[in-house]
Amino acid sequence: MQELHDAPLAPLTTFRLGGPADRLITATTDSEVIAAVREADDSGTPLLLIGGGSNLVIGDKGFAGTAVVIATKGVTLDGTRLELSAGEVWTDAVAGTVEAGLAGIECLAGIPGSAGATPIQNVGAYGQEVASTITEVVAYDRVTHETVTLPNADCAFSYRHSRFKADPERYVVLRVRFELEDADGLSAPIKYAEAARVLGVEPGDRVPLAAAREAVLKLRSGKGMVLDPEDHDTWSAGSFFTNPILTAENFAAFRARVRERLGEGVVPPAYPAGDGHTKTSAAWLIDKAGFTKGYGTGPARISTKHTLALTNRGSATTEDLLTLAREVVAGVRDAFGITLVNEPVTVGVSL
Repeated sequence: MQELHDAPLAPLTTFRLGGPADRLITATTDSEVIAAVREADDSGTPLLLIGGGSNLVIGDKGFAGTAVVIATKGVTLDGTRLELSAGEVWTDAVAGTVEAGLAGIECLAGIPGSAGATPIQNVGAYGQEVASTITEVVAYDRVTHETVTLPNADCAFSYRHSRFKADPERYVVLRVRFELEDADGLSAPIKYAEAARVLGVEPGDRVPLAAAREAVLKLRSGKGMVLDPEDHDTWSAGSFFTNPILTAENFAAFRARVRERLGEGVVPPAYPAGDGHTKTSAAWLIDKAGFTKGYGTGPARISTKHTLALTNRGSATTEDLLTLAREVVAGVRDAFGITLVNEPVTVGVSL
């Protein structure tokens, strides 16, 4: 277990932003993770857990407490059952399942971060989300001081949400278990229309696993969503805002605002979201509110490849980023009456 003091946190995040931590511990085993967490809790020291750093916005003043990097390693594949230690690199894990001929997470290729973060956010993209394949999450319970195993049904998964995200001070994810599918080298049914188009198939069709993964990587790369240190469009947290889910009443009001602002013939994106709710597109809202690709003149700008990504052009501060985010939120609210919600976790700052 490595320990540093007044340690820079910016290099540990994909934004490359944020000040230092008073103390930084790198834990490489479950027992080291638990020991570091218990020590912080017992002493009343603020605690920050860091995985791949792809969903973190850390304030310029840094973190006055103990930051723990979860760097545990371990991959166990038994038939169609997969177990990943929390510190495993997610992109590598996806590639490994494709190579093993197992379907279920191949369309989650290219998503930066660690395996342990996937259940927290219920990571999803291109028609798949981890809630569909996770069977259990092994976590340290900071309240009972025990290691617990939570079955899928107890994780309260929903769109970009989970029990772990709802109660971030309680659970520390240690391992994640999945049940994948052996479909003779074929993918799960392709659900996302854009992916189906790139693959030249119809939604619902299966394709070779490697083809599905490559198609998703191609789509993500085109949007600046695959990490590349030379490309400032990838100095981001991916999608900065979640897609709004609206009640029937709120969606009707939204449609009226769209007609008023953009004309009778303009129909906003709409996807069923269960229980009479409708999901619309945050990227569409941002674009139609006037924040197009590349928007901004300062060191923090909207990606030139995707309106949903806010980026550090190389010399930004966290405050630069938040200023841009607040401008986008206010503009979308003024235009359409919808308040966007940030997807990344903020540390020491807020919108």
